[in-house]
Amino acid sequence: MREFSTPLTTEIPSVGNLTDDVVTNAREAGSAVQFSRRTAAAGAWEEVTTAEFLAEVSAVAKGLIAAGIEVGDRVALISKTRYEWTLLDYAIWFAGAVTVPIYETSSAEQVHWILSDSGARAVVTETPDHLARVREVRGDLDDLNHVWSLTDNAVDTLSRLGGDISDEELERRRTTATPLDLATLIYTSGTTGRPKGCMLTHGNFMFELGVAVDELDELFLDHEGATLLFLPLAHVFARIIQVGCIKSRTRLGHSADIKQLLPDLAEFQPTFILAVPRVFEKVFNTASQRATADGRGKIFDAAAETAIAYSRGIERGKVPVRVRAKHAVFDKLVYGKLRTALGGECKYAISGGAPLGERLGHFYRGIGLVVLEGYGLTETTAALSANLPDATKIGTVGRPLPGTAVRVADDGELLFRGGQVMAGYWRNEAATAEVMERDGWFHTGDLGEVDDEGFVRITGRKKEILVTAGGKNVAPAVLEDRLRGHLLVDQCIVVGDGQPFIAALVTLDRDSVTMWAHQHGKSTDIAALVDDPDLRAEVESAVEEANKAVSKAESIRKFTILPDEWTEEGGQLTPSLKLKRNVVMRELKDEVAALYVG
Repeated sequence: MREFSTPLTTEIPSVGNLTDDVVTNAREAGSAVQFSRRTAAAGAWEEVTTAEFLAEVSAVAKGLIAAGIEVGDRVALISKTRYEWTLLDYAIWFAGAVTVPIYETSSAEQVHWILSDSGARAVVTETPDHLARVREVRGDLDDLNHVWSLTDNAVDTLSRLGGDISDEELERRRTTATPLDLATLIYTSGTTGRPKGCMLTHGNFMFELGVAVDELDELFLDHEGATLLFLPLAHVFARIIQVGCIKSRTRLGHSADIKQLLPDLAEFQPTFILAVPRVFEKVFNTASQRATADGRGKIFDAAAETAIAYSRGIERGKVPVRVRAKHAVFDKLVYGKLRTALGGECKYAISGGAPLGERLGHFYRGIGLVVLEGYGLTETTAALSANLPDATKIGTVGRPLPGTAVRVADDGELLFRGGQVMAGYWRNEAATAEVMERDGWFHTGDLGEVDDEGFVRITGRKKEILVTAGGKNVAPAVLEDRLRGHLLVDQCIVVGDGQPFIAALVTLDRDSVTMWAHQHGKSTDIAALVDDPDLRAEVESAVEEANKAVSKAESIRKFTILPDEWTEEGGQLTPSLKLKRNVVMRELKDEVAALYVG
């Protein structure tokens, strides 16, 4: 058993709650810009100061109190990432209540489960479609007293409703919660079974951010620091950045429309961003395809290899002169344009949710964007470990954050202990007991390693280990992560449990395959392309590349290319784009069986 811990380097408050940051900011720097928000009317970005934010939050919180929301009540939010999400989150906390985020893509059945299980007293929706989903299931939700909609001016309605609530009453409510009290119930994405409500306290957030903001000072404590959130705020990853920005007075913006993301980045000019690995893969693949379409494919490929070589040289402590010279040329021809696409000021990116892969990590650092890969779960208020600007080892998820310890169990499972670990699962003591030991160690369900310097490497999911008929244990994540890195591959699943060899099902990236088909003079019909020998050869090369990471007994021997996509809407992916393995295996059992026929 291997164990590594990092000592606590900053003092964590033992009193107060998350609302204190908003009050302190307004008192100490009332004219400082806290947000840039896009106005619906003009489509431009307008500034919101810390004092203005406090006033808006207070007005909405008074409305919640006037509506009968009591201390500890759960209030649900269903909305895309937007300024009002953050405003309502803090207003709920000011009223002494608990926020229950619901992904805006959730089905009526999922909405019903979360509202019912949490006992939500109120819900704020965004669109008429969200409202319809709530109304569809409201009949047997006895605890649900209020349903508001942002489309129907929920913010203004609540602000007017609270006109008779005194400042003294609001302050009494605001200061009720302590670090031990519940701040939010975040329901797991539910890759298996019904989602469970993770009970995260004000103290969990205060611990996580007390150390993270201090360790990531180059991001959060830069006086010109700014970030644009485009991941769902229902996910703990985006949520912790939101709270971190308010704690550190880092300018924050929101972008809900992925199609508008590049223009938003150009206008907002963030100094750092956060994304899941699939976003970084898509940016790279799109740039590669466009370069090829413009006849500059060889230049881009050479630039990519140079960036990777440059980053590897940094890691070794010496970049060869020849690589430095080529890097300087490509910086003007290629890298500068990629940085401009991210707004031109972005120096860092935070990646989480799944492994990024060493090649992409080196590529981005080589072009001047350091991707700080970290690791955490909903149950741990986001990060347990992270690479830092002054302590990065690409291919790992960094060292445990200060005050956090990691242990590798005898079976390879990673266990963590720290102040960011949840209080437990809501109304589910049995599930809590399965993952929490009495002395505070949390079972992550992930397999990993810890090197001599304390850097953690994730190697797979404990429950996803495949055991072939020959008795070989295979972690599918290693192969799947590499396969998804190919520009033509969207998603894949590695199979072979109880079978004589390892195989895979692969889906295609629609945008990349369409561009590839145009370049090769082929039909853009995906159904026709899955059997195309040239496209199959491309995917086969991706399989061969992935196989280099494993032994022969663990390598993919056969694969099938599927014409359909796996999506969140289709139920095969979680909102954070993780594969629901049990769903895919159930839906495609015939396709899996066919891999082992003949």
